[in-house]
Amino acid sequence: MPPQHPLAPRDGRLATLRGPRPPQAYTARKITALTANPACSRRAVLDAAGIDKAALAQRMGHEPRFGRSPFAIAREQAFEALVKWGSYAELIRLLREQLNAPVAEAAVADLNEVDGDPSVVRRAKETHRLLSRLASGNDARLILDRPVLTLEVAGQTAYLEPHALTHRVGGKFYVCEIRSFPAIDGQADPTAVAQTAKQAAVSVLALHHVFEELGLDPGQIAHEFLLICPKDFSNRPYGRLVDLRQELDALRFQLTRLRRADRLALGLPPSATLDTDRDRAELEASVGALDASYTPDCLSFCEMARYCRDEATACASPARLGSTVRNALPGVDSTRTALGYLNGVHAPGAAEAAAVTRLRAADRLRRLRRGDVA
Repeated sequence: MPPQHPLAPRDGRLATLRGPRPPQAYTARKITALTANPACSRRAVLDAAGIDKAALAQRMGHEPRFGRSPFAIAREQAFEALVKWGSYAELIRLLREQLNAPVAEAAVADLNEVDGDPSVVRRAKETHRLLSRLASGNDARLILDRPVLTLEVAGQTAYLEPHALTHRVGGKFYVCEIRSFPAIDGQADPTAVAQTAKQAAVSVLALHHVFEELGLDPGQIAHEFLLICPKDFSNRPYGRLVDLRQELDALRFQLTRLRRADRLALGLPPSATLDTDRDRAELEASVGALDASYTPDCLSFCEMARYCRDEATACASPARLGSTVRNALPGVDSTRTALGYLNGVHAPGAAEAAAVTRLRAADRLRRLRRGDVA
């Protein structure tokens, strides 16, 4: 079950926008999608307010056409249970194989709840306590099952749950992620591995954030994570270390580019609402007041993408043709305007002059290749 994030007092405007529905929590998957398009104020506010974007898109007549199959979710849950069976016996085996850890067994701290309390705040506090104990040099062999880490994202606190954190192995803490896609002859699908690595980088960055809060040495955190998936066509767990330095650098940079969602929300009209029980017209007016940064890539990771695509098409936004076209036409708000510049119907201003000069040069080259001009 995904955690529910508590709302701090500063979230009052975001809570009002959301309405009576409980908030959806940040997850590593959501943060990865958010940082893939950091210029999108619309997504920043929707995620910070805990809006169910799939329900919102459906309410506005744009059913999302992607998502995880329930069969894939069930398969991953079954495989995770196998890895955890016998107090993480398979994980301990993989630690010996991949990290040469001299460990025959280890205790497991189950952090799915603490003294019957499943709240992320209580679980995060217990995670912090255990990390302080382990990082201080305690030699107890302890695997943290479903720890809760915190990370600041666009002015909001995100509560994140990696599958597991290992005890210190060679003086390092390792994030572990369990996935159900197979590794055939030691090679897993590169796209699936890359996506998992991005999500693992979010957890590793959150672990750095926790260590800094606790005054611990972040040098104890490994820049690799342990990917665990089925071997070949069996269910036998296979593991390998994946380097995250490139993903961590990119994630740090993208997080600095995110605008604070609470400030963006304050710029909305007082009547704005994102409550999915409200009328479609009200929702469209409110969503339309949030600047979007649509590109075709959004269709692969954002539930609002089809709505934003139709919006971009209606106003002939260059972004609907991709980020390359959008970036090549700074200051040009529509392809119709761009064509007007080419045809001499409109005269570009100072802000558009450089883009129009490049556009005219590209048009001339295209016509030269076609033999339309001498």
